[in-house]
Amino acid sequence: QVQLVESGGGLVQAGASLRLSCATSGRTFSIYAMGWFRQAPGKEREFVGAIRWIGGTTYYADNVKGRFTISKDNTKNTVYLQMNSLKPEDTAVYYCAADGAFGSTVWRTRPYNYDYWGQGTQVTVSS
Repeated sequence: QVQLVESGGGLVQAGASLRLSCATSGRTFSIYAMGWFRQAPGKEREFVGAIRWIGGTTYYADNVKGRFTISKDNTKNTVYLQMNSLKPEDTAVYYCAADGAFGSTVWRTRPYNYDYWGQGTQVTVSS
């Protein structure tokens, strides 16, 4: 089992920055990649980006590329989502998730690809 706990959400104005954290614990050696997703009211859960647990390579959805950055602190087993130039359309509950599919050669962007999920943290961007 892998446990994930997100933190760092809040209410900010458009143009501001926010950093989300995802603390991992448990069988972290079983993690191949960590993903960030978000879900706005009435919408499907949407892929934001992902990072390989080993190596730290990243991949982003087009609508956040250049504004959001995913990083990992290996000493703390924590993954971060730095969000800059926030827009009202970024308002959602943000989730981190762990993917245990070792050896995948493509980036996995669907929620069902991920085995473990955090509880989510609310991000609200006012205009």
